[in-house]
Amino acid sequence: MFKFFSRLKIARSAPGKSAAGLAVLAFVGATMLASPTVAQSNEGEPIVWDARRLSTLERNVRRIERALFQRNSSGQPFIMEPDPEVVALQGQMVSVDTRLGDVERTLQRMNGDIERLTFALDETERENTLLRQQLTDAEARIEELESAARLEAELSAPIEPNSPSGTAGGDLRAADRLMTQDSRRGARAYEVLLVTWPDAPEARLAAVRLADLYLADDAAAAVPLYAQALSGWPAEPWAAKATVDLAQALVATDRKTQACAALTDFNRRYAETAPAALKTRATSVRTEAGCR
Repeated sequence: MFKFFSRLKIARSAPGKSAAGLAVLAFVGATMLASPTVAQSNEGEPIVWDARRLSTLERNVRRIERALFQRNSSGQPFIMEPDPEVVALQGQMVSVDTRLGDVERTLQRMNGDIERLTFALDETERENTLLRQQLTDAEARIEELESAARLEAELSAPIEPNSPSGTAGGDLRAADRLMTQDSRRGARAYEVLLVTWPDAPEARLAAVRLADLYLADDAAAAVPLYAQALSGWPAEPWAAKATVDLAQALVATDRKTQACAALTDFNRRYAETAPAALKTRATSVRTEAGCR
């Protein structure tokens, strides 16, 4: 209480000050002059304003009013000056509000920048995804071209004797497996077998299979292969069909006389044990060749 009244300074001023100011001062003084019981109750239980306390408060207020009235009448009214600490604190609060406003505007700008950066990042990510896909496609295409180039180099190289398995039978089985995977490499394997094992029985079968591969698109290349396989007219199960195929290739290359001779050998050597379907086909080729 002493500290509070020490901040109330007496100043001379013209009499007749506003009663409202005195009322405010009276209320403050009444509050500060309240009984010790009221002050203590602020720290504990809430104040119970009974009749006795209200009467005490009223008497205190009237005392302060009389004291203030007497002071005002003497030309020396009480004037409450602002607390310097409160004024400084108010200034600091204004500064804090200003800084908070600046921070808020800065955050708004940052949010806008973040939104723009996020959009740009999304666009960049989409572009990167597209570029990665294009790069993957390009790498796959390059690998495909390199594989095709290696194959062309392999197939265009001179055919030289080579036996991967060391036997004609093993090389033939390897060529058959390769044919199911890659017909061009399979054909190359048959050609290598022909120059590696020219006198082996497997060479005849390799020549037939290679000729069958050429028959539809290159009958001229098939003819010597069939002739090589049928040299000496072998009694193998595949010989009957190879003879009819040879006749068909001769007709396709406009060598009908030779085709008729091949069909005559078919009738003499293989027709008796040939399947009915193969006999029917031989008759059709004979008609096409104009054989008598």
